[in-house]
Amino acid sequence: MLQNREGQRVPEVTFQVRANDEWRNVTTQDLFAGKTVAVFSLPGAFTPTCSSSHVPRFNELAATLKANGVDDIICMSVNDTFVMNAWAKAQNAENITFIPDGNGEFTDKMGLLVDKANLGFGKRSWRYSMLVKDGVIEKMFIEPEKPGDPFEVSDADTMLAHINPSAAKPDFVTIFTKAGCPHCTRAKKVLTEQGLTYEEIELSNDVTTKTLRAVAGASTTPQVFIGGKLIGSADQLEAHFAG
Repeated sequence: MLQNREGQRVPEVTFQVRANDEWRNVTTQDLFAGKTVAVFSLPGAFTPTCSSSHVPRFNELAATLKANGVDDIICMSVNDTFVMNAWAKAQNAENITFIPDGNGEFTDKMGLLVDKANLGFGKRSWRYSMLVKDGVIEKMFIEPEKPGDPFEVSDADTMLAHINPSAAKPDFVTIFTKAGCPHCTRAKKVLTEQGLTYEEIELSNDVTTKTLRAVAGASTTPQVFIGGKLIGSADQLEAHFAG
């Protein structure tokens, strides 16, 4: 039976973290004391749902969560620090703190360590999220106990709805770019100045100008989409925010 620890303090654990080529000990006191923290924990780095949905959406909603009182967002997994560091880099998730529960100690004390030996994973975390205020768990969203890897309640949107049901969510932004394109750099600077998180798709052998023409009706870069609507070039993007 998975444990819901609402109203209890988070377990006292020290995490071994590798940062700037040095080992650091990070405690739960360091992570939670005096802060409001949104935590989401998952079965493994680089796994499909975790990489395609769980991490990206928390990263996208980070600014909105922080505008509504969240000081930090933590992604935790029973993986070592080298794997978590590599995953954070691959995800471009600069808005999230990745914490390696390498020995599974924190997850075990949370009552959410499960056996995934059938997948060759060994002991891993059940998928869940929680809101922690000054070290006390205010709310937990634990995925239902059923086969597979359910992903129904521990997502970023559910967390935001708990914190502020009326919070306005940012539009999803996609920008098509090309390596060495100065106008692309200008467009990305505009998006950053507007506080918008964006997905960048760089033209390559897989994404060609033919693809770009099909979706944007143009072959020049950048091409920016906001909320599913084509804005266009860097000049058109600047005009969009100027108007």
